[in-house]
Amino acid sequence: MRRAATAALLVLAAASPAPAGDIPDALIILEAAPGTPGSDPSGAPPRFVLLKDGQVFVGGTARLEAGRLEKGETSAFLKRAEAVRKLSGLSPTVSLGGDPARTLRLRLLDGKPLEVVATGDPAGAPPALAPLAALLGDLLRFDHPSLRPYAPTSYVLAVREARLVGGCRAWGFAFPIAQALAAPRTVSAAEASGWPTGGFPASVCADDRHYVVTLRPLLPGERP
Repeated sequence: MRRAATAALLVLAAASPAPAGDIPDALIILEAAPGTPGSDPSGAPPRFVLLKDGQVFVGGTARLEAGRLEKGETSAFLKRAEAVRKLSGLSPTVSLGGDPARTLRLRLLDGKPLEVVATGDPAGAPPALAPLAALLGDLLRFDHPSLRPYAPTSYVLAVREARLVGGCRAWGFAFPIAQALAAPRTVSAAEASGWPTGGFPASVCADDRHYVVTLRPLLPGERP
């Protein structure tokens, strides 16, 4: 029984989108793996981020948009987040029904931090989870008149040894690939120019080995 539970947790962790770093003044963060074929969840930006000043970021597979909510709009989201906090028996991991491979990570950071990893489709959630499912659904579909394209100033570069279908490119950064393989590195937008970013990985050949490289965009002040 214990082995089965451990195995389930490992599968869930593998399917989860990579968590965003420490984003100053974030109130709500939603992370979701992109559905684009061939995409890599570890490089994708957060799906939704709301900051204390009302600034909001919305991410896709690679793109980011930024906007700003009115005070009333921000307060409305915080009220809905509070309703999620008050759900009876809410656990850190919940099943919404539907495809268990789909994973959503919701972080509520106003007050005592709360993180919920939900699997499945919000549209199929049981009535007891209605406030959570409704919030997740609205964040996934979020749109706002103030949203405009956002150009990140820096990226987190991560490398792992693996082979992608197709050809590969040469390593072109100023530091050895071994350093990036040992630990992620932060690079500027200028250094990342010409490389696939976000959830679109790059295939690199170096030292007779094949690597997968991702460049996850960072939000203002984010510490990976």
